[in-house]
Amino acid sequence: MRFVKDPCGIICLIITYIMVIYADYVVMRWIILQTMQANIWAPLHVVSFNTVVFLLAMSHLKAVLSDPGCVPLPANRLDFSDMHTVGKSTGNGNSSNEWTVCTRCETYRPPRAHHCRICKRCIRRMDHHCPWINNCVGERNQKYFLQFLVYVGVLAIYSAALAVGSFIYPCEGCNSENIEGQTRLLHCVILLIESALFGLFVLAIMVDQMHAILYDETAIEQAQQKGSHRPNRRKFYLLADVFGRGHPACWLLPCTSFNSSSSALRYYDTPLLSHEV
Repeated sequence: MRFVKDPCGIICLIITYIMVIYADYVVMRWIILQTMQANIWAPLHVVSFNTVVFLLAMSHLKAVLSDPGCVPLPANRLDFSDMHTVGKSTGNGNSSNEWTVCTRCETYRPPRAHHCRICKRCIRRMDHHCPWINNCVGERNQKYFLQFLVYVGVLAIYSAALAVGSFIYPCEGCNSENIEGQTRLLHCVILLIESALFGLFVLAIMVDQMHAILYDETAIEQAQQKGSHRPNRRKFYLLADVFGRGHPACWLLPCTSFNSSSSALRYYDTPLLSHEV
């Protein structure tokens, strides 16, 4: 378990949970209890909505606390003092198919690993550093990050649908002339705005993440115009590298999956070179 002590990331974490808790409060208190008291669908909505909230929280916590794929530091100090004067291609890892040297971490790193200035570590198959999970998105937590995006999108659609339904089928005695009716209306409008903003936001990120997986090109590699790494592989196997070799029905469960054929396992089983100075 790891936690990055970044002020911006911690603030984003707090905002995320405030928004989720607020959405759950509005749906439970001002929509279901107000408009579905005598409705047979009320218990179903309570269970299903809170199930989505639970899965969202679990996937988010896994993305926040999981190791994204930090390149382990060597047991013995390595001397890379002369590497600082060599061209940038050596220090920044422009060669995508070879082990390179990170002059910041002062260690060797495998192909497709990049240094994160916030985490202060090299991350295997790093896509980007996301403040909303206060962590890097790498080869070991990209699955949980995608799950988080999916559940935020589902929760946004679910919340918006319930809010619109409360306008179409308002509760008896709830009108804009009394305080309770005005309060319910205000909460539902805020919930609709929140759902629209977060829904569109995660949709854009989700499209970008799926493009990165299906074309095997991270955001950093796309910016550096390195191109795809395995263009001949089937899309299903590219998805399986991220979500695991289990049944696709289990891909949205925020649990650890063992991926025996992943390149990540090969890298983690490969010891770093250790030269004493």
